[in-house]
Amino acid sequence: MPAHHHEEEIMRKELAAEFVGTFWLVLGGCGSAVLTAAFPQLGIGLLGVSLAFGLSVLTMACALGPISGAHFNPAVSVGLWVGGRIPVSRLLPYIVIQVLGAVAAAAVLALIATGKPGFDLAGSGFAANGFGQHSPGGYSMLAALVTEVVLTALFVIIILGATAARATPSLAPMAIGLALTLIHLISIPVTNTSVNPARSTGVALFVGGWAIDQLWLFWVAPIVGGVLGALLYRSVLDEESARF
Repeated sequence: MPAHHHEEEIMRKELAAEFVGTFWLVLGGCGSAVLTAAFPQLGIGLLGVSLAFGLSVLTMACALGPISGAHFNPAVSVGLWVGGRIPVSRLLPYIVIQVLGAVAAAAVLALIATGKPGFDLAGSGFAANGFGQHSPGGYSMLAALVTEVVLTALFVIIILGATAARATPSLAPMAIGLALTLIHLISIPVTNTSVNPARSTGVALFVGGWAIDQLWLFWVAPIVGGVLGALLYRSVLDEESARF
């Protein structure tokens, strides 16, 4: 097989992995929030939704990490590029396919959720991210911005550290999944937790209105956080030279 065909085949597999992984993240995490909201007696609550997001990443990182690196998140991809872990040629294709995976998952979730008579897709909030009156706890735009920047930065630091050559590879999915669980435990009351522009975009498109109007923050803040986390890791914590 010619070299360029081999490279194209690798890229196709990587993009397929990123699509499937992001799909699972949104379906598992947002699905746990949306589908159980009408049944509070199930008791899933804050802890259950947080675990669902963490477990979705943990399981797909185990399954697909060796193929694509298991980013499933544009902010993570940007952070790993800044951190020297992926070439720039992967960046835009990864981001596009992650958003498509999130939108596909949100579409499937919308189809399932509207199967319950009386379900109001927009009125439910559909696990969309927001601030001000659309923050679960009524937190301000500044609080939301700081939360998303700081938590995404720390998330990227954890990912870079857990996947470094000197780390234990078998523990990386667990560290990353548990980190995402903790992030949700902290920030669901503030923003409903994004730290992932693809996840935010997928559900916002089905809510429309305010969710689209506020979506800018859930692109800007996670990406800024991803860049800051990668820069901090490279300048202070990393013992390895960049790979690219």
